[in-house]
Parts: sequence; C-alpha cells; structure tokens
Amino acid sequence: MTTALTALSACSSGEDSPPAASGSATVAGVRIEKDPALHDALPEEIKDAGTVKVATDVPYPPFEMYVKEGESELTGLDYDLGQALGAKLGVRFTFTPQKFDGIVPAIQAGKFHAAMSAITDNKERQKVVDFVDYSQSGSGILVAEGNPEKIATLDDLCGKKVAVQTATNQLGLLKSHQAECEKAGGGQIDIQTFPKDSDAQLALLSGRVVAQVLTKPAAGWTAKTADGGQTFDLVEDPAAPGGYNASPNGIAVSKKLPELTDAIQKALQALIDDGTATKIFDKYGVAGIALQEATKNAAVD
Repeated sequence: MTTALTALSACSSGEDSPPAASGSATVAGVRIEKDPALHDALPEEIKDAGTVKVATDVPYPPFEMYVKEGESELTGLDYDLGQALGAKLGVRFTFTPQKFDGIVPAIQAGKFHAAMSAITDNKERQKVVDFVDYSQSGSGILVAEGNPEKIATLDDLCGKKVAVQTATNQLGLLKSHQAECEKAGGGQIDIQTFPKDSDAQLALLSGRVVAQVLTKPAAGWTAKTADGGQTFDLVEDPAAPGGYNASPNGIAVSKKLPELTDAIQKALQALIDDGTATKIFDKYGVAGIALQEATKNAAVD
C-alpha cells in the first residue's frame, strides 16, 4: 500500500503515440492532426526549427512525471497536453527538465520558448512571460473509497478528524474555515498534521481520520492510482470545480514570441472544443480542474 501511495510513475498507454514528423499524434486515445492555418501563424523561427522548446520541473504528479524512475522518458498531464498542442500546430513540443525556480529566467534568457509545469498565472510573472491558461488548481478533499462519511464540502469536515500536511496552504485553509464551522455550530475541525502526504493517506486508510485535504490535482491522481483506484475517492464539490481557493495554471510563453502565445491559445481552444483536453485531464483523474476557455493572462491579482 505504501508503494501505491508514493509511486510517481504513470501507467503507460498503448493508445498513445509520439508526434510524427508532421506533428500528428495520438494522445489519450484521440488522433490529432495538424491545422495548417495555426501552423502558418507560428513565428518563423518555430516553423523553421519545427520545435517548441519547453521547460518543465519533474516530478510533480500528475502534471509531470517520469515513466520509470531513474529513466528520462516523460509522461503526465502537461506532457500529454504538450504533445496534443504540438500535433495541432504541426511542430514538436520537446520537454526538458528544469528546476522550477529557474524556469522563468531560462525563458527570459532564450533557452526555452515556453514552459509547462503547472505554473500559477499571477501578475508578478505576467511582467516577464505571457500565460495561456488551461486549468485551475486549488485544494481538494480525499476520502476513503465509497466516501463512508458522505463528505461533500468543506463544511462537512466540521467536527471531524481531518489529515493535512504541515506547513501547507491546505493547513491554512482548514484553520481559516474554523470560523465557518463555529457559525454553523458543527464543531471545530480536528486538524491532524503529518510531515508528508503519504503519512496523511495512511492515517486515512487506517480510519484515524475521515478525510485528507491536499491539492486537488494530487488528490485526484491519488484516488485514481492508489491500489488501482480502489482505495480512495476524490470529493467533487460543484461550487469549487478546480478546488478551494483555486488559481489559474498556465503555459508560460516568452514575451518575445507573441505569435506563439496566440497560436497556442487557439490550438488549446480547439482541443477544448473537440473534447480532447477533457480526455487528457480525465486520464489523470482531474477532469474538474480543466478550464473550458483558453484564457490569456487570466490572473487579476
């Protein structure tokens, strides 16, 4: 069970294939072909090279992972979405691991054209890169298989024992929700802190807590993969599809390449409209965090 909880590798899919020279590919079971008009809209340097150089920080499941630990082949939501975008644009999206804090400076220095690494779109980063937003990511609730306590919202955690990793935004979320619990008369959340998410999940598995609060993408991936998806469930609150206190995640693109930003935005919207994007998100257990509009620089504060 511990292995299942801590595994970072994704299941490989025989349905998927890498992009061909033309850029076409099969991703999440969908065959994607080049859109000539979108290809023509790319910057000349991208068309000439046939490649968009993409930085990513690995691992950060389910967004970016190694297929096998110790090897270099990549998988994950961002990687699959990049392959789909490349196929639609008729170029390759080549991913290179880069430490997270060095990603934006590397784009500014011209080492990369773009980055796909679950990067939060915020006003500070918008000063130096542009974003094409594709998901919203906040906190989610993980419960035991079958959701025996019928947890549906944060309010249902009032008066119950709940696991959370120490020193995280999720701990702050639970603490700030105590006032709502008091107003509702449901009793305070009995917050149980753990050094690692995997420790919190073991407490949930053993019944010592009724739920764990962690990032929604991580919660969805854990529910989908732990013990073949038979151990945990993800709570889907319709009022918070991307999770609580969700913020937009975007593809960061060099400000020197506005045509690339526009082409990626249009290609992403095409993938949203034809359902391909939903299938990619669903493959990783996080369909709820997908945006239905490919926005640009959506963060407002």
